[in-house]
Amino acid sequence: MRRLFRRRRPTRRRRNTYSILEQKYYRIQTELMAGAIALAVVFIIGTLWYSLVEGWSWQDAAYMTIITLATVGYGETRPLENRGRLFTIALILMGLVSIGYIVNRFTEAIIQGYFQEGIKLRQLRRLMDSLIGHYIICGFSRTGRQIAKEFWAEGVPFVIIDAEVESVRMAQMEGYNVYLGDATLDESLLEVGVERANCIVAALPSDAENLYIIISAKTLNPQIRVIARASTEEGLQKLQRGGADVVISPYITGGKRMAAAALRPQVMDFVDGIISGNDRQLYMEELLIEPGTCAFVGETLQKAELRSQTGALVLAIRRADGTLIGAPTGDTLLMAGDILICMGTAEQLRNLNQILSPITSKQIRRPRS
Repeated sequence: MRRLFRRRRPTRRRRNTYSILEQKYYRIQTELMAGAIALAVVFIIGTLWYSLVEGWSWQDAAYMTIITLATVGYGETRPLENRGRLFTIALILMGLVSIGYIVNRFTEAIIQGYFQEGIKLRQLRRLMDSLIGHYIICGFSRTGRQIAKEFWAEGVPFVIIDAEVESVRMAQMEGYNVYLGDATLDESLLEVGVERANCIVAALPSDAENLYIIISAKTLNPQIRVIARASTEEGLQKLQRGGADVVISPYITGGKRMAAAALRPQVMDFVDGIISGNDRQLYMEELLIEPGTCAFVGETLQKAELRSQTGALVLAIRRADGTLIGAPTGDTLLMAGDILICMGTAEQLRNLNQILSPITSKQIRRPRS
């Protein structure tokens, strides 16, 4: 694996944050707090001086300190000697510095929109905490952007994680939920709810970084489905050994699709039309046969009459043991744990889903509404 890890080692220079403005937001928050503390310290010093040194009552000392810091010009509460007046001058200067600092920080926060950003950050955190059965895209490069478009078109919940500020800004402009952080770190994956996620897509350009993601994701959530991008044939094999459920090389897959488009153009147009796109008329979906809720367990496809009731076509059946039955006949039995690969319109698939029963498995999502 030495050649694989020479390509690029994951960096830990960036700390986790939801947006580039979050660091500035917390800096402004800290500075405002520091200014408020400094002002409170000045108030305490002034009150103690007038009370202990000048011998005033606590009420008079506090009142004198407040009107001095506020520079309202009410005059001295009691006559002061030169020593007291010198202290009052120093108190006024300390108060002006503290108040001026707070006003400066507060004005910058309003002009730059840090308070609004803070509200967005809290809303995004609540959203991250509420995600269950979602999809995680690691990397918003050209591959990640296309994956995000397909997920958006399907209406599935997903979140993007990327370490590049510019990529995060682009994702935010598209309206996606995005997290700025290093996807190879466990803490970053935990921030986006990997332990509750249904699937994670490692789409970084580096095979080494994708391998780190696979290991981390499988460690934090052994049940999660991992899809990984491979840049080389050697990387493809290593990512599979690392625990990825599916490994795809854009170059190999792209070459195969280009060859198929040249040899069987009509078939490719049809397949592309039912797999992706926003203006599709036909869809392909996966439906799970659950023993507790499905009334057709143990029956044949002919007896179940799924085609006649819904119009949807069962293209294949994946058995619980992994066996794939293509083009099942009417004599094919429906068994518990089967996954039906079906094709039809959105309405036909919704009707088929209702007949088979609502899906509760985390591994299979519902047909698009």
